[in-house]
Amino acid sequence: MTDDLAEKRPTGFAVTLLVLGLTGWIAAFTLTVEKFVLLANPDASLGCDISLLVQCRANLESWQGSLLGFPNPILGVTGWAAVIVVAVALLAGARFDRWFWIVFNLGVVGAMALVVFLVVTSIFILGTLCPWCMVTWVVTIPTFLIVTLNNLRNGTIPLPPRAQQFAAAAYGWTAIISIALYLVIAVAAQLRLDVLNHL
Repeated sequence: MTDDLAEKRPTGFAVTLLVLGLTGWIAAFTLTVEKFVLLANPDASLGCDISLLVQCRANLESWQGSLLGFPNPILGVTGWAAVIVVAVALLAGARFDRWFWIVFNLGVVGAMALVVFLVVTSIFILGTLCPWCMVTWVVTIPTFLIVTLNNLRNGTIPLPPRAQQFAAAAYGWTAIISIALYLVIAVAAQLRLDVLNHL
């Protein structure tokens, strides 16, 4: 009986979600601490401020860094904690209803939309690359892909059979799709900020 339950658990999905969630939480927590340092001492030297190009300060002090009236990293600390809890629950054998996965997916879509906004802001408006922000970008993209494609391939989000098969095939290419999106960001950063000549 135990072996049957173990086989039904989405272990690979859950472990991937857990690793992404932990990485994202560490980045968000570190940025939150850096924001507290700035609030306590505006002239403080932040550990992530490496150069005019690679820094956290400009991002944390901009209005885009506090979209809801409080620092964005607090959203990350809470959001990534939710991802970690879901991943651990799946590994423990929990099963969630369809409505839960749809709500969870909406949260992940919101996170992805926020990351797209922050990528554009960072590269094209602030002209900086925030190290911990980039870690958040790196983990949000595959999180969005695996959750959305998993929900599409298993029918949680209804699709015609052919589209469902496409989602199932695309799920296996999540890493490649993520790398392709990283390259798009890297090319945009290079074209806009001439990163290679400023390192």
